[in-house]
Amino acid sequence: MNETSMVVKVGIADLNIVKAPDTIRTSGLGSCVGVVIYDSSKKIAGLSHVLLPDSKAAKQVKVNEHKYADTAISCLIRLLLENGARKYALKAKIAGGAQMFQFTSGSDIMRIGQRNAEAVKQKLHELQVPIIATDIGGNVGRTIEFDPVTCTLSIRKINKETFLI
Repeated sequence: MNETSMVVKVGIADLNIVKAPDTIRTSGLGSCVGVVIYDSSKKIAGLSHVLLPDSKAAKQVKVNEHKYADTAISCLIRLLLENGARKYALKAKIAGGAQMFQFTSGSDIMRIGQRNAEAVKQKLHELQVPIIATDIGGNVGRTIEFDPVTCTLSIRKINKETFLI
């Protein structure tokens, strides 16, 4: 990290892109899934902080497309392609999808982390973007940061050490 690079922060239910030497980060990944899509030779990357699996469940008239796995990933890919990434070169790394609370009921509705992760994987498969690495599940929150120069995803779990994938 030199003085001229910056960290672009992505909020919950949002997305953004960076070009090297900048990095991109999101925190507060509990049941949410952080989806990094990148073109390694163009040194461009995007990050989506997916809050929910499916926009079809939304009751609002105007849906925040960045909030849902089924719409956010398409938006992110479109933004990357508009900024010089090549569709055939895209790869993904994903992290998050934790089960943040223990539930006694076997209700699927409460397994939001698992459902988010499955929805993200399904959409990436549909769009033919290979998933290179994952850190999914568990029961702790994460902060992730991606460096398009090295293509490493740094993952910091709450009360645990940072590791790279």
